[in-house]
Amino acid sequence: QVQLVESGGGSVQPGGSLRLSCQFSGDSGYAATIYRRAWFRQAPGKEREAVAVIYTGGGYTNYADSVKGRFTISQDNAKNTLYLQMNSPEPEDTAIYYCAASTVFSGTFSSFHYWGQGTQVTVS
Repeated sequence: QVQLVESGGGSVQPGGSLRLSCQFSGDSGYAATIYRRAWFRQAPGKEREAVAVIYTGGGYTNYADSVKGRFTISQDNAKNTLYLQMNSPEPEDTAIYYCAASTVFSGTFSSFHYWGQGTQVTVS
């Protein structure tokens, strides 16, 4: 099993910045089974959508068009931590943000089986 715990959410003004963190933990050897880590978000009344993904080996990243150039996903494998740097957030970025992990190598934003509990981000 893999556990994910997000932190860093809160209120931020448009044009400001905020960094989300996600701490990973689990049974011995779990880290070797994780191929991709990602951030998703869900706004009130909307479906959950992908924000950004990063491959644990090599660090390849991919972003939703709506956040390209503003958000940056990164990871510290030694600390088992995933980050999302949110620069110049907009009111439309208000949502609950979830981190997720996948044991499947391919699929970009699909096949994520482990999820955190979410952290609220409000831009106003």
